[in-house]
Amino acid sequence: MKAVIEVSDLFRGAYLLASGGELTGVRLRQRGRPLVLFCIVGRDLERLDSDYRAGRALVNPVTLKESLNHLRDVMYARLRHTAPAPAGGRERARYGHRKDPDRSDQPWR
Repeated sequence: MKAVIEVSDLFRGAYLLASGGELTGVRLRQRGRPLVLFCIVGRDLERLDSDYRAGRALVNPVTLKESLNHLRDVMYARLRHTAPAPAGGRERARYGHRKDPDRSDQPWR
């Protein structure tokens, strides 16, 4: 029987995907700070989730990395799509590209 689990933890979600789960939806919850929830469907998710929480999780590291990157891509795409327009007339997106040339918020080294 297929189970459905909704998670906000990237590593937990990546583990479930790497173990045979399927990402069926992404939801954004806005209560102060945005929270992205991943809906994952698959067989034996309760057992896999229990193994993860108990520290007994075993997974192929390459598959885990690919799943983690996929969830990050989905999460940032959702945040960029729903982010409010930046204040002050600046065109920079709130969740923009990592290599943003404006580094005024970072300390001088």
